Amino acid sequence: MLTLNCKGKLLSLSKPVVMGIINATPDSFYPGSRLLDIDAAFHLAKKMKDDGAHIIDVGGQSTRPGSFRLSASEEKERVIPFIRKIHEELPEIIVSVDTYHSSVAIKALENGASMVNDISAGEMDEKMIETVAAYSAPFVCMHMKGRPENMHLNTNYNHLLEDIVDFFSKKIDTCKSAGVHDILIDPGFGFGKNIEQNFELLRNLQIFKMFKMPIVAGLSRKSTIYKTLGITSNEALNGTTVLNTLALINGANILRVHDVREAVEAIRLVEAYKGPQS
Repeated sequence: MLTLNCKGKLLSLSKPVVMGIINATPDSFYPGSRLLDIDAAFHLAKKMKDDGAHIIDVGGQSTRPGSFRLSASEEKERVIPFIRKIHEELPEIIVSVDTYHSSVAIKALENGASMVNDISAGEMDEKMIETVAAYSAPFVCMHMKGRPENMHLNTNYNHLLEDIVDFFSKKIDTCKSAGVHDILIDPGFGFGKNIEQNFELLRNLQIFKMFKMPIVAGLSRKSTIYKTLGITSNEALNGTTVLNTLALINGANILRVHDVREAVEAIRLVEAYKGPQS
């Protein structure tokens, strides 16, 4: 059975769980996720917990295609007060920090976070993996081709699935060698993949089961949904639920979402559909 050790809290993944997204940003791609007020962030975190989230993922900068990078110091100013407040008021929830800066990860882990979610899997800061190992934190390794500012221009692969499997094979070896014990795999929907490639990745999500590690699916309100349907991110909740359901059927262990209640309901229905597991 898959479990995560989050500063002594054991999170069982015998059934899929939900990671709620809180963005301490003014420019994330989905307007409904943008928060700059600490009380608003706390109330959203509480609602997510009450709706069934096991993890709250706090990020301080947009990584949408074409976005600009913040410095580590600016990112700390945004996320650390949110993380500290959520941890103090909701100590039972697991807090993750969404960052590729090792210095931000350190500050977050010292202020209540117990998991690191890095869109670059340690590629953008050479100290990130050793930092995660030093704090014995679970590490979400995401595949991204290119960088946020240019990843939408980097969608050419020799072979999509083989290239991503090869990336994770090497990255997992690196993490294990550094002493990271809890590694999660996020194939990176939308990060250096076009719409067709995202659907190919979703159809073949089970291939990543070979690593025997939790799989994170981040599809919530992304352009694959709203561009395919000809709508906006604000209108993409129904489409998100559809793709989350497919991700669950294809092996996802964690759904990273803006809308927790709907994701929890999808998990309950898919688990009922699957029936008792032997």
